[in-house]
Amino acid sequence: QAQLVESGGGLVQTGSSLRLSCAASGRSFSDYVMGWFRQAPGTQRLFVAAINWSGDNTVYADSVEGRFTISRDNVGDTVYLQMNTLGPEDTAVYYCAAYTGVRFAQWVPRTVDEYDTWGQGTQVTVSS
Repeated sequence: QAQLVESGGGLVQTGSSLRLSCAASGRSFSDYVMGWFRQAPGTQRLFVAAINWSGDNTVYADSVEGRFTISRDNVGDTVYLQMNTLGPEDTAVYYCAAYTGVRFAQWVPRTVDEYDTWGQGTQVTVSS
């Protein structure tokens, strides 16, 4: 069964950094767009960042632009989210997702509904 498994979350102080990882198992996602989303309690799941299959097209939410970096290792079938200068507003469960609607897609979707495979999430808590 195809799965995405996130790791790297935790409790950190304001201004700290974290790197989240998303590892694929059961099948390869190296040919597909991968994204990160986050959901704070009582709110909708929101787009954070996404990367196309080759890694040369990345998009970010305005709220994380310049602080977060998405990258991927297709050999290891892992996607990363480097998060710097974290603040309390970044506190959420972070989810990794795959858009498998089109193989080798160059565009990068930003909406939750376009992604069809999801991980279980990893909690990130930033204390002030």
